[in-house]
Amino acid sequence: HATEFDRSGGSAHVNSHVYTEEKRGMEEADCVIAVSELTKKIITDRYGISPDKVQIVYNGIDEATMPQGNDLRRMRSLKQKGYKIVLFLGRITLQKGPDYFLRAAKRVVECDPKVMFVVSGAGDMEEGIIRLSAELGISQNVIFTGFLTGSDRHEMYTAADLFVMPSVSEPFGIAPLESMRLGTPVLISKQSGVSEVVQHALKVDFWDIDAMAERILSIVSYPSLSVALSKNAKQEAKGLTWAEAAIKIEHVVESLVQRHARR
Repeated sequence: HATEFDRSGGSAHVNSHVYTEEKRGMEEADCVIAVSELTKKIITDRYGISPDKVQIVYNGIDEATMPQGNDLRRMRSLKQKGYKIVLFLGRITLQKGPDYFLRAAKRVVECDPKVMFVVSGAGDMEEGIIRLSAELGISQNVIFTGFLTGSDRHEMYTAADLFVMPSVSEPFGIAPLESMRLGTPVLISKQSGVSEVVQHALKVDFWDIDAMAERILSIVSYPSLSVALSKNAKQEAKGLTWAEAAIKIEHVVESLVQRHARR
């Protein structure tokens, strides 16, 4: 579900020890299951693994991830004051692109100061991202919630008008599916596995902050677009479940066992 190239943000400067262990594991394996075509391409191109050895099974979500109900009063108060909420939820690391999120936020706030950007998560870039929001002059429009779990996490999804995942290199990305399942529109980077399987989502290159800002403004400015995207995304997410993923993995295992039995 992730390689050292993803964790380093697609950079060539990977941890050589981790890379060696990952490569050895895949070379020794009879079959490698990847969570997307994006990940399969990294496995074959960067690790030299035969494409015939790699099977793809996309991730999913299930009802266990649905909210149990909890209040985030601050978000509701902002909405009552007419603010729109744009959410980044994930690890605050190079791979997840939080710096691109904030740079796009600056473009949006210049056009509409009544948009609030929420950064929910933790990671090694957290301090730098807080500093960046101040340097960009948008700290008054950015809220840092820290790491959220359980019903708090899902209440945050439902409070948002748009969920943004600007990942630099994302093998799959379950968070957009969680958001879609709850009826919140999503904007995702084209450099993500989930972009291969969802149709009712806005998509941009992670580095294109102007396009990202334009998509955000379109959602917060045109309620009809938001409603249509929300309705279709919610329906689409219902079909992307862990149960379906499990069935596909079972088929991969059965095929592998039968192939070895014939030897």
